[in-house]
Amino acid sequence: MSRLQQEIKQNRAFASPEQETFLNLVRSAGALSAPFNQLFKDHELSLPQYNVLRILRGHDGVGLSCSQISERMVTRDSDITRLVDRLVKGDLASRRRSESDRRVVLIGITARGRRLLADLEGPVTDAHKSTLGHLSAAELAELNRLLVKARSPESEDN
Repeated sequence: MSRLQQEIKQNRAFASPEQETFLNLVRSAGALSAPFNQLFKDHELSLPQYNVLRILRGHDGVGLSCSQISERMVTRDSDITRLVDRLVKGDLASRRRSESDRRVVLIGITARGRRLLADLEGPVTDAHKSTLGHLSAAELAELNRLLVKARSPESEDN
């Protein structure tokens, strides 16, 4: 009986190694994201909102459209507008019209958003270490390589 079967109290074998691996990834993603979800919840943020703020900080002074933000998201969220609305409402982000194309609305990070990210930097680093710090540098590199390969089956040289 595999470790995952024990954890989810499943007596039957998995239908395939792919099924077991997929379920293991889903279970691991939940376990690894839990400390981050709690940390962000304590600051009235979600993980996708935090991701948007980091993206905006990386383009501070320039601003990005919602579609540009969406392209850069770690996890795909179909409703970037809703995420941005909440950040604007909390004074963590702002909207302005593009000077070169008035049809385009650019989203930028506010001073309050930058302060919040600065305040979260240490706790986020601590959460990274507490969730993955038990793995060696070589194990982390291998895990990253395998995750990229799993995500991109069409590419054989990853």
